[in-house]
Amino acid sequence: MVRLPSGRLRKNLFGGGAVVLLAALNAPAVVSFAEAEYHAYKIARPGYQRTYGSWRIVDVPAEYRVNAIHAALLHTGKVLLIAGSGNDQEKFDSGTFDTILWDPGNDTFKKIPTPEDFFCSGHAQLPDGRLLVAGGTARYEVLDGEVKKAGGTMRVRNENTDKAVTLAKGTVFRSPSGVEYVSAADVTVPRATREFQGSYVGSGRMNPWQSKVTAAEADVFVEAREEGPRGLTTQAARYEILGREGAGEVYGVAQRLTTAKQEFQGIKAAYEFDPRAERYVPVAPMEDARWYPTLVTLDDGRVLAVSGLNEVGDVVPGDNEMYDPATRTWSPGPFRYFPTYPSLFLTQGGRLLYTGSNAGYGAEDRGRTPGLWDLEKNTFTPLGGLSDPDQLETSASVLLPPAQDQKLMVFGGGGVGESPKSTARTSIIDLSRPDPSFRDGPALPQGTRYLSSVLMPDDTVFTSGGSRGYRGRSRSDVLKAQFYDPKTDTFTAAAEPAVGRNYHSEALLLPDGRVATFGSDPLFDDEANTRLGTFEQRIEVYTPPALHRAGADRPVLGEGPRTVDAGARATFRTADAARITTARLMRPSAVTHTTDVEQRSVALGLTKGPDSVTVDVPGDRTLVPPGWYMLFVTDRDGAPSEATWVRVP
Repeated sequence: MVRLPSGRLRKNLFGGGAVVLLAALNAPAVVSFAEAEYHAYKIARPGYQRTYGSWRIVDVPAEYRVNAIHAALLHTGKVLLIAGSGNDQEKFDSGTFDTILWDPGNDTFKKIPTPEDFFCSGHAQLPDGRLLVAGGTARYEVLDGEVKKAGGTMRVRNENTDKAVTLAKGTVFRSPSGVEYVSAADVTVPRATREFQGSYVGSGRMNPWQSKVTAAEADVFVEAREEGPRGLTTQAARYEILGREGAGEVYGVAQRLTTAKQEFQGIKAAYEFDPRAERYVPVAPMEDARWYPTLVTLDDGRVLAVSGLNEVGDVVPGDNEMYDPATRTWSPGPFRYFPTYPSLFLTQGGRLLYTGSNAGYGAEDRGRTPGLWDLEKNTFTPLGGLSDPDQLETSASVLLPPAQDQKLMVFGGGGVGESPKSTARTSIIDLSRPDPSFRDGPALPQGTRYLSSVLMPDDTVFTSGGSRGYRGRSRSDVLKAQFYDPKTDTFTAAAEPAVGRNYHSEALLLPDGRVATFGSDPLFDDEANTRLGTFEQRIEVYTPPALHRAGADRPVLGEGPRTVDAGARATFRTADAARITTARLMRPSAVTHTTDVEQRSVALGLTKGPDSVTVDVPGDRTLVPPGWYMLFVTDRDGAPSEATWVRVP
């Protein structure tokens, strides 16, 4: 007689049968689940992490989650995450602007009062360790078909030769036909100029009838008070300013006020963020409003502000300006046009290299050629040899380590605007050559826009994220990472991130040698491009293989100076002198929109004693601009120390 299995065994058998049946009915899902489980097991293995590194998602409390548009490492070791309105029209309308300060050492967070909408501003590191933040958003774009009130540029003219005139936001301009328009921002118009053209008469006085007055002008965006076709005009006319005495001397001139698409508009505001007080400090505003500007620190500590959309939504035509941190004021810089967020790198000798990388706005056929810009002479020398030159928008650029080699690299990119094009091309230029030009480097695994690129203490470049399509269209985020080694001109694979990063994403090196990634603003959340995208608020941190291999046995720098002059030597105590092989000064990042012109790695001379190392800092300010730096030493196995912060005044 055959005995039936016990009740428990029968249940297990029947359960197992159910699993087999379900697996048969839904085999792809079961296989996918099994693959995911195996992948999670594999990437957690110590051997895998020693070869490829590992990723960890930071637990950010809900009240501190933010749309990180900008990220900057401060010399306190904390990371400033700036959102402003965060590409959120409702937050802009309500005046809700966000900044979060993250301490990666203990994963704590702090909200920072944010006085302006710094969404799409520019930023740069100052010599004293403060962060300059300039520009931002005065108005969100309104797309074709959604504009209800006619608007456009009003040119305000001042014929008064005695004084400048400031018109507050909300000033009303009336057309000859009685249609009223309201200004969207404050506008200041300089005083008019008088040119004497006659001869002296009588007792030496100039004949007033022989002078010519030239009106001063400034632009402001205006919008009709009411909806409807009455506000539309393409005819030039003079507009009176309501409620103003002496209206004959100050008036508006407009030619085209329409319901066509209205672009984002910039602001003139500038602030310094004080890392010690952890607050924004207002400084003099810029002369031009800027949205999407690049700020680049020069060898004398001044900061050049370039490009951006102005107060009426046009690309600033070439009026660049300089910020002096000693006086906290702006002055005119050399005139040159660039599309928004151009990648400009300070090179040896003081010239700026424009790699052609940029983000967002500007004519397709203007200002996109790579070249060397001599600021003193204001001359621009084009540089050739770049493959896929029509796919530089949203590409990444870095000054390869060490800075003394004067090699720069461009990674990926795409076509202008919403182009479906993306390229796997990388290109390298060696400025130490007598006639430099770009050459192709090793290709990325696939065409990639918005790639993040971070200089590492061992002279490699860590790249991660990006997407094949514009703003991650069709779920095209690239969940890959790799290291580029300038010595071998090759890529090696790294562990794959779990979080996709495309438009409005950032990555930077932390003082402990890890890499933090932030942000991402996909246009859609589904492959069919039918569901609007959700901004990525998670922070993901990468730990490189060398840190897994070294564990707690990393080289340690001990007591030493906090200030090191350019061209000087500095000695630091260490018990690990015998195994230390390199020393690097690494400038902290200030990154947005794939643009990080601050980061650079400078090789230091190294002399080893029994219980100390002495480093020699180059005296060339174009290699080592003034400011705070992370000092890393690396051992023979490629393991870096934790950074020691030093200031080069």
